[in-house]
Amino acid sequence: MSHNYTLRISVPSDGLAKYVSDIDNLEVVIWDLEGETPTGDFDIVVPPYLRPVEQLAALRDVRVRLIQSQMIGFDGVRPYLPAGSLYANAASVHETATAELTLALILASQRGLPDFIQRAQAGEWKPDWRPGLADARVLLVGYGGVGRAISERLDPFEVEVVRVVSTARGDERGQLHGVDELPELLPGFDVVIMAVPLLDSTRGMVDDAFLSRMREGSLLVNMARGPVVDTDALVRHVSSGRIRAALDVVDPEPLPAGHPLYGLPGVLLTPHVGGRSNAMQPRMGKLLRQQIECLRAGKEPVNLVFAGES
Repeated sequence: MSHNYTLRISVPSDGLAKYVSDIDNLEVVIWDLEGETPTGDFDIVVPPYLRPVEQLAALRDVRVRLIQSQMIGFDGVRPYLPAGSLYANAASVHETATAELTLALILASQRGLPDFIQRAQAGEWKPDWRPGLADARVLLVGYGGVGRAISERLDPFEVEVVRVVSTARGDERGQLHGVDELPELLPGFDVVIMAVPLLDSTRGMVDDAFLSRMREGSLLVNMARGPVVDTDALVRHVSSGRIRAALDVVDPEPLPAGHPLYGLPGVLLTPHVGGRSNAMQPRMGKLLRQQIECLRAGKEPVNLVFAGES
């Protein structure tokens, strides 16, 4: 790739820098948004992964054409955007890995793997019956990139998947129900998966009333954001033994030592690792190369979420 002008980008690590090292006329600065600002002018800034949005305050006095996030979510970002900048999320990077973990959590919980592992470690041979996934009814709340990836991976498991989005509509796969239908839908499902973005309308969506309507013995899976679920309400409902939960995201994060979710029977917990697989960096590198090509060609970057105030 040969161009007659230089773009300056920042990436948080050498690991990501290697994916653009062969591009001509590209200045790559390693900067994790900590410490002194290396320059006042960037074409692209890639912030570190899974840091608080407040990290973007480091860019307040920097001219940035494009901030390329390494996350899909963008809640709370807008107030920290430098004037005139563009912000893109990492759609295409995490969906597959997050869907993989979703299926792993569902299967592990439905088939009782944590219990069987603990028994084996204690030297016990104690089989019993578990719900399984085949023939289950699955309610998928949220049908963006992650939701679609989850739905596609559920297809081979011989389950019935019903999808819920903000407003009812149809697509090539059939009907999508509106969120206003949730009170009527919830009692009829064995597994409820949350895959919505964190917005004002989804914060606290899974509250006491939502959980109360879930079927006895059903499983709540949160792959969205922690604040989508009312943690105190969830602890009460799981503690009663009425429902179970598999959670990759929680509120608060990180979960403090001694929190009741730790070790709570019926809860399978992973520490927000949906995107943390070997697939992430190569896919992030591919996206970064695409954004560089867009800027060089005078095209609009992909995955744009919003622009900073001018």
